[in-house]
Amino acid sequence: MLMLHQHTTAQSCAELLEQFEQQPKGIQPGVRLQFVGVGPRDVYNISAPFLDKGEPIIAGRVESRETELSEVVFFHQRGDSWVPHPSHAPYRLQDPFFTHIKGELIFGGVKLVMDPADPDKIISWVTEFYRGQDIASLALFLTGPDHMKDVRLIELANGEIGVLTRPQGEKGGRGKIGFFKCAELEDITAERIADAPVFQDQFLELEWGGANEPHLLSNGLVGVLGHIASFEGEDRHYQAMTFAIHPETFEKTPMKIIARRSIFPEGAAKRPDLTDVIFSGGIVRKPNGLADLYVGASDAEAYRIEIGDPFLEYEQL
Repeated sequence: MLMLHQHTTAQSCAELLEQFEQQPKGIQPGVRLQFVGVGPRDVYNISAPFLDKGEPIIAGRVESRETELSEVVFFHQRGDSWVPHPSHAPYRLQDPFFTHIKGELIFGGVKLVMDPADPDKIISWVTEFYRGQDIASLALFLTGPDHMKDVRLIELANGEIGVLTRPQGEKGGRGKIGFFKCAELEDITAERIADAPVFQDQFLELEWGGANEPHLLSNGLVGVLGHIASFEGEDRHYQAMTFAIHPETFEKTPMKIIARRSIFPEGAAKRPDLTDVIFSGGIVRKPNGLADLYVGASDAEAYRIEIGDPFLEYEQL
């Protein structure tokens, strides 16, 4: 694997959006995914589809419009709709994700920590990880640090495991991405996640981002699907972005925005300040140079859109 020899500096949402708007867009607009069988609740912040015993499954965050108390439901496709799989119980989590490491399914999400004196008050959150041969055999094996979302795992080309982190506060400000490696799943602890070095030259201090789904690329680099975000007054702005990490040298490429809320159809929002938000759920690469991007939108809906494969350029480095 070659060194990247790329010098990166902090990039702003504004400059990345300007670059994005100058790029040619896909011909097809985003398509809202239809989820049924969960009553009046919203389904958003979905994973990309993955196979469980040969059947495509989407894990989705299911939640009433007026609360953040959600559950993750496993959906399978019936006709044009996705319905809850009758064999799989929901998890009390938010923002699901998956990967495969050493032949095992790794599934995770964000678990809220409630105030014992006030069960409706959120006081913290942690990222939980489960492992198994399939959904039915999943078992909890790792709980991340307090107040940390966007922790992700990936099996590297040499068999090691890459861990992406997202501290906030004194170490990470509003949110910076970190990275470290280990030999086995058993080596990953909340302490190691909290202590991971972070990229200091990626986001502006008043902006933030995180990793949503890492991909092992053909040249051994880690292609990261993530998000970059900012405030404008009280309004939040989240865009989908990608970049690549060299897992041996910890070099990284500049980021690029690959999608924003306005390229999808107008729809519902959980709150007015979340209108311009998309959550990078996952991406399915296709052999024709295109890819299907799966996103949550405005904390209320879920979409799929076909775009140019954003990882191809990193495989040519």
